[in-house]
This record gives sequence, structure tokens and C-alpha cells, in this order.
Amino acid sequence: MSDKRIENPEAQRLRQSVDRVENWKRWGPYLAERQWGTVREDYSKNGDAWNSFPYEHSTQRAYRWGEDGLLGFTDRRCRLCIAPALWNGQDSHLKERLFGLTGPEGNHGEDVKELYYYLDSAPTHSYAKSLYKYPQAAFPYELLRAESSERGLTDDEFEIEDTGLFDDGRYFDVQMEYAKASPDDLLIRYRVTNHGPEAAPLHVLPNIWFRNTWVWGCEHEGCTPKPSIKKSGPDRLTLDHDSLGRFFFHAESDGADAESVEWLFTENETNTEALWHQPSGTPYVKDAFHRRVVQQDTAAVDPGQEGTKAAPWFSYVVQPNETIEIRCRLYCEAETPKAVFGKTFDALFKKRIEETDTFYANLPTCSKEPENVLIQRQAYAGLLWTKQFFHFSVNDWLKGDPGATPPPAERLKARNSEWKNLFAHDVLSMPDKWEYPWFAAWDLAFHMIPFARIDPDFAKGQLLLILREWYMHPNGQIPAYEWNFSDVNPPVHAWAVWRVYEISGKRDTDFLKQAFLKLLLNFTWWVNRKDESGNNLFAGGFLGLDNIGAFDRSQPLPGDAKLQQADGTAWMAFYCTTMLRISLELAQVDSAYDSMASKFFEHFMNIADAMNTVGQSGLWNEEDGFYNDELEMNGESILIRIRSLVGLIPLIAVEILDESNIDKMPGFRQRMEWFLKHRTDLRGQISFHECAESNQRLRLLAIPSKERLQRVLQIMLDEADFLSPYGLRSLSKYHKESPFHLELGGEQHRVAYTPGESDSWLFGGNSNWRGPIWFPLNYILIEALRKYDQFYGEKLLVEYPARSGIRITLGQVAEDLEARLAQLFRVNQSGGRACNGGNKLYLERPEFKDLVLFHEYFHGGSGKGLGASHQTGWTALVAEFLK
Repeated sequence: MSDKRIENPEAQRLRQSVDRVENWKRWGPYLAERQWGTVREDYSKNGDAWNSFPYEHSTQRAYRWGEDGLLGFTDRRCRLCIAPALWNGQDSHLKERLFGLTGPEGNHGEDVKELYYYLDSAPTHSYAKSLYKYPQAAFPYELLRAESSERGLTDDEFEIEDTGLFDDGRYFDVQMEYAKASPDDLLIRYRVTNHGPEAAPLHVLPNIWFRNTWVWGCEHEGCTPKPSIKKSGPDRLTLDHDSLGRFFFHAESDGADAESVEWLFTENETNTEALWHQPSGTPYVKDAFHRRVVQQDTAAVDPGQEGTKAAPWFSYVVQPNETIEIRCRLYCEAETPKAVFGKTFDALFKKRIEETDTFYANLPTCSKEPENVLIQRQAYAGLLWTKQFFHFSVNDWLKGDPGATPPPAERLKARNSEWKNLFAHDVLSMPDKWEYPWFAAWDLAFHMIPFARIDPDFAKGQLLLILREWYMHPNGQIPAYEWNFSDVNPPVHAWAVWRVYEISGKRDTDFLKQAFLKLLLNFTWWVNRKDESGNNLFAGGFLGLDNIGAFDRSQPLPGDAKLQQADGTAWMAFYCTTMLRISLELAQVDSAYDSMASKFFEHFMNIADAMNTVGQSGLWNEEDGFYNDELEMNGESILIRIRSLVGLIPLIAVEILDESNIDKMPGFRQRMEWFLKHRTDLRGQISFHECAESNQRLRLLAIPSKERLQRVLQIMLDEADFLSPYGLRSLSKYHKESPFHLELGGEQHRVAYTPGESDSWLFGGNSNWRGPIWFPLNYILIEALRKYDQFYGEKLLVEYPARSGIRITLGQVAEDLEARLAQLFRVNQSGGRACNGGNKLYLERPEFKDLVLFHEYFHGGSGKGLGASHQTGWTALVAEFLK
């Protein structure tokens, strides 16, 4: 089948980027929304990242490992950054970055307190658009903190909408657009609209600055000599950088007299005098523009018009409903345009917008329904905007820099100290560039499914990158996330590799081989580290499900207690089925993979058997018809009878083997038949089905038998248990009236259905798996249902919803679950969207109604978006369901 996308200029740019003909991805929205409060910038001896580098320091203190800005752009090595600064005449400082509460400040942990939206982006970022809503009154920094400090875990979060600042339209819409004329010729357009009833002042400074790479005394990759920015014309800057080369920057605005525009210059260096009462290395420091604009301190900026940070200062009084426009252009010397602004500027934007529309319209998976298109485009936009430059050399971070104060001795044993191999200097897909501005391995795996639809080569590159030796630990562990690379996330990387391979056409066997070889190392790490008893029952820790259990599953248990995890064991069975599928695929081009397929086939059989039979019934609870964790303590085994996703995950370890394909692999067939003949005790883990109509002979590998599958589905598909109007809950509603109780080590542990925010501080309280709806597990369970349906078809009908009397196939169940998840975002009968939770701004103000946020998770009853507000990464999976 021909690839229609190649007919579109954006698809051609993607191809040129892959073939390295043109570097169209050199510039993009790779700038973090928050660099302060990250582990990378934490140089304290106690590892208190939030207080080590608080928000208040961000205006005055140079970052060591990255940069942040307000919906800005940077190059893929974050050398040169572009983002606006705003001032409404009321705030205590310029608005240069998004504000939010730290983990200790929020009543549910860290929480951004701003209104911003990712509206559009082409995969190469040849066009990109975002929106920021800036109040005309003083920004309520202290009110947001004070109100949140008064609220507890059972209270709703106090959001900026709750202040009333947006109720009568007294705010500015700041729309930021970027378009590329060529790989190193970037056009920038800011359009600011006053939605209020009165004229209002606004100052806009299009900031351009170099990341500080010169004061640390470091010598590793990314450390460069000091660059420079100089005024070289009435509206032009010349920028010189050792590795980036020479660039020029221009800026102009309607209604702004060129002579009234003041160009400001300073150095991107720390104001040590203001922070620590020590002399600064330069009189012109990072917060100079704040002091010049807000405090009217003319001595703060460099009169010589030179530095490493610069901006033109535009000031306006914006009338009601008026839109003012600022245009900027950044280009390298070799790509100097004939005309910087004028008609060609607007024409280029128009052209790139049309090309982006055409690209998405040509996608085979793109919906034609306008409502679905609106959601799908914003889902893809959020996915693309949450790319971020991530720089972190753990070894250098532990030792400290030659040009800085030596770190305390405690740092050498700080978090991540065993990950000295990790050296990141890449653009990565982030979960959320404010709340999680660092990669998370299992999040990234899910991100790559929708990414494979729009940029399969990026998806492949990301999955391979995390497996490279400068990320993966020498022992084979995949790094989890910045706060603790050693935490254990679900092993979904192999599944993502296979799915990306499938989505991108099942042609790139080189990609599959590269990933498979490294995944073997990771699989071995799991077997050696997480199966302590050697009985094929695994205990992986919290496995990304945070507070889902009765206690912290990543911490040691009292005494000699051990936990056998239903989800940990099922994830490993799932890992086996995926590696088996990859092995069988590669065996078609290389017979050496036959034996690897046999290895994973047999390993799956042993894990499935352990899950079902160890100690008579394994982790199966015959009384409840459900899988549970098992606690071994004082010689006794106790099933942890909680109905949660932990007991549904065994359903995902399912694979179908087509006998006609196995016939082409005599080595694998011979070993499989020998195994099934001589291991009669394990035969029950595989089912056989022959379809006379299609001549298909299929084998089903699955943990539950058909009977057990039906029993689990009775619970999973019951509206009184897991099934909600918007997908599957993470904990059964059954536990609302019947909470689980357990006494362990003299402490009482309780799990109750909590459909919204967490009501405990287990894992920080900033996420909750005790009732809300989470996209990643819903997605993977839907995939499993389709496989069961492929095997059983109409021979397995279930009541849906349970106890309704309506019996349908599992394929039809999967379709309905997809529709329920999509309904989180679609306009409902009340004119709102469930994900907005009845927020009156989105219901009443026309400029809000088409804006969609993709939250981390969703209320198990109402569907309201919760947690991180821009976790488009895995929530972008909804794009797969919009047909």
C-alpha cells in the first residue's frame, strides 16, 4: 500500500530529516516548562529538590542542566532559546515561566497553576501553535499558596480559575505561533487579544538567550565557550555561538514606533549578590529585565548592548477585543531571507498551516468528524509539544563542577549514585513538561504508540535510545525516572517496540533486532532480580501503580514477609509473550531466532503455571473469581483480596499463534511439540482452536482459562465494580462500601474506593490508583480483549454491562470501552466535556469551549481530569479511539 503522506510537504520534511538531507527538527518546542525544582538542579546534601531551587530563584539563578520558558522554542541541544516575557503592570516580576506549587505546597502534591494549551504542531515543528491566558490583575502567587495550604487531602485543589480572575474576560489570550521557512530560518508570531471590557496595559519582551554552558568549568559534551548577542541594526541582533554558528534575530510590531522600542541586554548568569550576598561575576545578571521593566532600574541592563540574553521591549495599551501582533525572525547566516517581514512572512505561515492540515487529513487513522478532529489534533499537538531537551550527566552531577563550590560528601551517596553510566543530552518525550519535566520509561513507551502514527522514526529512535548503554544500567535495568532511576516500572518497553514496528508497517527488522538484543539484557535483569524464590512468581515493587496496594510495595515488609505480586508476575508473562512474538517475526528472516522463540514460549508456560497453580491455586482466588497479590508471612500465605487493576493485568498476557506460520519454523515447532508432550502438567496453559470455514488453526497462550477469564470479566464489566461511563476504574467501586483492611507489623492498612484525588500521602499523594480511570492500562486491556475475541469470536459472549442480560462479543466490548474513553473529551448533552468537570469557563466563555486538556487520570465517576493537567503523553492514546 502506498504511503500517501509522502505526497505532502510535511511528510517530505520528515523523510529529509530521517535521511539527514535537511535537519528540519533542529528547532522545536524542546524548552522545558519548568527547570527549577528538578533533581538535576538540586545540589543540596539532603536531596530536597523543591527547596534547593525554588520558583523564587528561577528569575535570578542560572540553571546548570537546562532552561525553561513560556511555551518557547530552542534547538535540539538547547543552546539558543526563544520565549516571551509578559508584564501586565501589576505583577511583582515578569511572567517568563509557568508558576505552580511544589510537592510540599500542594494539597495533592506538585501542581501547575496556569492556563495554557498546546493547540497544533506538525511533526517536524515546521508549524506549531500554543496559547497562554494571562490575567490583567496581579498574578495571585501568594493566594494560590495560602489557599492550598489550608486544604487537606480530601479537599478539591484550589485552581487559578477559582480566583475569579477570568470570569469577566479580564485577561489576555497570548497565542504563540512558530513556522519554519527552512531548517534554520524560524518565523515567530505572537498575537495578543484583550478579552476584557476595558483597555489594559501590557508589556511584551520576546526573549532570546543562550543556555549558560560557560561558567561551570566542565569539559563534557555540551560545555562550550561563552557566546555573544550584539545589536547590529535598528531591529536586528547578531548571535554567535561556538557550535551553533552565526544567527540573526529581528523583531517588529504593529502600532509600535521603532524608536520607542528599547532593546535590553544582560548576561544569563546568577545574581549571587541578591541570592547569597556575594559579589556577582558580572554587573548584568539574569534578572536584569525584571529590574528594568518592573522596577525601572536603568542600570540593570548593559548600555553597551551586548550579552548572552536580549529582548526588544514592546509596551501597549490594548483596547477591548483588540489584537496586537509581534513578529520575530531567527535565521542562520547561510539562510538569510530576501525579506525579513512583509507579505512573505504571513504567506509562509499560511502555507505551513495548510501543509499541517493536509498532513493530518492524509493520516489513515485521522477522523473525518469535526469534533473528533478537534480533539485528535490537540492530542497530537500536546504529544509533540511535550518533547524536551533533557541533559543530565549523573557522574558530573555527583562530583560537582570544577568552577563551583565542592559538593558535600553526602552527594556521592545521593539518589541515583549507582547510575554513573547515565549521560543524557537528548530530546525526549516527557510525561508533562511542568509536573514531570523528565523522562519516565514506562510513560514514554505508551507515548510512542500515538507517536508512531505521526512520526514513526522518532518513535523508534526514542525506544532505542532508552536501551542504549548511556541510559540502560550495565546490569540491564532500564532507568525509571529522574527522582529514582532504580525504581521499577512495568516492563512495557518490548510491547511498545513491537507495536511501533506493527504500526509503521512491519518492515524495519533492523529496528526490531536492535531493540530485541538489548531487551534480552533487561529481561534477564528481571528474572535475576525480581524472582527471589525462583518459583516464577515476581515481586517488582510498586510497578508504576503508586498507591494501589494496601502498603508501599516498593519498601521492605516487616520481618520475613514476602509479597508475590499478581501484576508483577503477569507483567513478566506479558513480557514473555511479546518477546515470543518478536522472536517469531525475526525467525522468518533469521532461523537463529527459532531457539529464542522456544525460550520465551517455555518461560511463559512456567510463569502462567505458577500464577495458576503454585500452592494449589497460585495467585487465583477461587472464591472471588479474581487474581490477587499473596503475602507470605510467618509460614502462612494470605491473599490480598483487593479488586484492583492488579488482578486485571493477568488478562493482558495473551498471544495467538497461527499454526500455518509455525509450520514455516520447523525448529520452533519441534521444540514446542516436545515440550507439550513431555510437560503434560503445563498443557493447560494453552488452548487450541480450529476454524473449518477459514482453515485457521490457532493456539491461544493466556494466563486465565476460558472459565477463569469469564469470571474475571464478570467483575471487570460490572458497573458496580470496574466499569464506569468513561472506561475502566483502577479500583473496584465495590470497595466503597467494603474497604479492604489488613494489619501488618502492628499497623492498620486500609484501601477504599477513592475515585478522585488521593486521600493519602503514599507516593506523595500526587497521583491515585484507587478508583480513577487511567489511559495506559485501559488501552492495553482493550488490546487484550481484541486478542481473546480473535480466538474465541462468538464462542465467548459476555453480559455487557454485567447483569444487563445483553450478551456481546469481546470485540464489541472493546469498541464500547474505546467509545467510553473518547467520551471523556467529546462535547456532551450539557454542552461541556466530562474532562473539564463542569468548569464554568469552558461552558460559558466561547474562547474556552474548544480548548482540551489531557490530564494524567480521570475521576472514576464524573470523568473530571485530575493530576497533571498536560500529561498528553499517554492520554494522547485517545487519538487511537477517535474514528
